[in-house]
Amino acid sequence: MTNNNFTWWKHGVIYQIYPRSYMDTNNDGIGDLPGITSRLDYLKWLGVDAIWISPCFKSPMDDFGYDVADYRDIDPMFGTMDDFDDLLAAAHERDLKVILDFVPNHSSHEHPWFQESRSSRDNPKADWYTWRDAKPDGSPPNNWVAVFGGSAWEWDETRQQYYLHMFLKEQPDLNWRNPEVKAEMLDTIRFWMAKGVDGFRVDVAHFCMKDPELRDNPVNENRETFFKDKGAWDSLHHVNDSGHEDIHQLFREFRQVFDEFEHISPRYSIGEIHLEDTEEWGTYYGNDDELHMPFNFKLLSADWNAAAVRSVVDEMEAVVPAHGWPNAVLGNHDEPRIAARYGVENARLAAMLLLTLRGTPTMYYGDELGMPDTHIPADKQQDPWGLRVPGLDLGRDPERTPMQWDDSKYAGFSEAEPWLPVGADLETYNVLAQKADDASTLNFYRTLLQLRKDEAALHAGDYTPLDVATDNVYVYERHTANDKLIVALNFANEARDVALPVSGSVLLSSHPDSSLDGKTLRLAANAGCIIKT
Repeated sequence: MTNNNFTWWKHGVIYQIYPRSYMDTNNDGIGDLPGITSRLDYLKWLGVDAIWISPCFKSPMDDFGYDVADYRDIDPMFGTMDDFDDLLAAAHERDLKVILDFVPNHSSHEHPWFQESRSSRDNPKADWYTWRDAKPDGSPPNNWVAVFGGSAWEWDETRQQYYLHMFLKEQPDLNWRNPEVKAEMLDTIRFWMAKGVDGFRVDVAHFCMKDPELRDNPVNENRETFFKDKGAWDSLHHVNDSGHEDIHQLFREFRQVFDEFEHISPRYSIGEIHLEDTEEWGTYYGNDDELHMPFNFKLLSADWNAAAVRSVVDEMEAVVPAHGWPNAVLGNHDEPRIAARYGVENARLAAMLLLTLRGTPTMYYGDELGMPDTHIPADKQQDPWGLRVPGLDLGRDPERTPMQWDDSKYAGFSEAEPWLPVGADLETYNVLAQKADDASTLNFYRTLLQLRKDEAALHAGDYTPLDVATDNVYVYERHTANDKLIVALNFANEARDVALPVSGSVLLSSHPDSSLDGKTLRLAANAGCIIKT
């Protein structure tokens, strides 16, 4: 077995690519797999260790790939299986790992399995999805609502039953309590890992197991929300439509499949698990026998101040088991970009936070440029969440716009009009310009990523928070037996003086106006420093 103390997924940095928006090589306005291959040298130059590719499987694109019509083929929009094999080989030649997005909770309504399942109640695949009779009054079987709005149940005229869909009606939920479904889906993981795929990010992982009796969810009397108000979704406590205790046994079976390939090379699994209860979230590490880690989203919803951010980190550190490994994320395809959420002035501070915390960081494409969200006119909006739950600003198009490679009309992404508009600040936020500027956000990320590789305290060390008297400054120590670093982050809009417990030297500062004099650190506004002690 591999020595997990040095496993790539513990000490590497993962870079998420939304394939529709990364690089278009056939000029249809939509990114593709050859486009990703063509940019691997950039990613190697940047210094990341792995790429996570959002779904590229065959799909009618009702939810832009998160509605899979064939789990073992590439959608022609993105290329061919040969293109994928070329991408995988080219990434491995550059010592870059490849992680795919696995969507186990639901398929597309166009998947042949669902077409068979809905055809009759005695079809061999009749029980591959969750079907139930209507109540005597014709209403749905229970009160569950879909994440994307409306009831989670859709009436099917052919079967004269309702089917369950926790997202779009075009995304029927698979029945993971059917052994045939489970066997087929686990074999799908084997299919891709046999090709050499290094891991999977498991979409809405804890949704796969619901209450077997499909009981109503209790009403959320106080409408507590996690992240932001999601309309009808927040009217209920989601205790029966996801996260049933059987999910842990299912994850153990997932892990056994990953372990089948461990003798070849270390494989990685991370589950998308949105939970407000941190202690419950911590149970998804299992006993080192479930998915390797649950995604930690708590920083995405934390107030942007030192006390709130430290509280989230310390809370997470307290529940990660001894055998577990933490992770952190500040941006992805579902949430506003770092620069949109915290302001462009905080882009580098956020980078230093993300890349110096203990655990595995995941970056989102374009954040290395400090790209802000892009305003999407009403007639250009495409995200089904935003379109189907109007008025709550849930659309995810602004953070999914094309990667900005240069300042040409379509940002070097394509020669054709892209599927979403490119950003308005192309002269500032593009790779070509920022590579040439030593003081750019891109080069700051590159320096920070290299420092993280060079310093064992950053990629493998322990974490200890330090108490300081200065308001709105977060200070922590990263240390191994032989190395010790201090990270100091100023969340204030004014400069701050910080008294450190020891003196040292500045390894990296996010702002030139920060300085260290003995044990007194002068931090510029919205700036951070890494200090060698």
